[in-house]
Amino acid sequence: MSLAQLPIAVPTWRDLLEILIVAAVLYRILKFLAGTRALQILLGLVVLAVIYVAAFLLKLSMITYVLGVVFTYGAFAALVVFQPELRYALARLGQARPFGFFGGRSASVVAEEIAETVERLSQSATGAIIAVERDVALEEYLDSGTRLQASLSADLVATIFSPYSPLHDGAVVVRGDQIIAAGCILPLTQQMLPSKTMGTRHRAALGLSEETDALVFVVSEETSGISVASKGSLEQGLTPERVRELLARPAARS
Repeated sequence: MSLAQLPIAVPTWRDLLEILIVAAVLYRILKFLAGTRALQILLGLVVLAVIYVAAFLLKLSMITYVLGVVFTYGAFAALVVFQPELRYALARLGQARPFGFFGGRSASVVAEEIAETVERLSQSATGAIIAVERDVALEEYLDSGTRLQASLSADLVATIFSPYSPLHDGAVVVRGDQIIAAGCILPLTQQMLPSKTMGTRHRAALGLSEETDALVFVVSEETSGISVASKGSLEQGLTPERVRELLARPAARS
């Protein structure tokens, strides 16, 4: 008996190609949603869908009707609820190749600006914390500070962290070549810090690195030292060259 005579469908190369494309798209969507409030909302919708199916099978007409109305108008509500995430997704699409050719600065220029920033702040013993967004969106932390849309520059970041600036106590969040927020409050780690000279900034940097894949640079006000938190660990005594190297390295893919 040949394969064509078997009572099962034999996938063609087009079917396999479609499966790979859909799987890749779903993976990127879940990667994008990770670390944002959108993931919790999506899980809530999945729970509602399970309840709807159960109510339909059990013939619970009132629950089925109410959830049917919710799903009917849910698309309009999603546009409102997911507005920040949708705006972020479109912005990331515009930064991707080949669209990125038309706008945005290269990673080397961004790395140079941040390296110059932390070196300047270190020389003046000015405390600072700079979170560089990678694959996991930092959207949920932006509302704790002041949203901005400014081109990244060493002069601007140094001004934000000057002692008399109202935003100097929080973190600056960098997305691509843009400063998207300042004065942000980050989650604090429960780890024991390796040195008593480290304070809230280092604890916040570690806390964010435990929950996301961001690179979080810290300039110590007490020691003028430069550190970076990544994947729940802290590297101290950074030089500007090391900062450039870290920013040039692509985020690890899971």
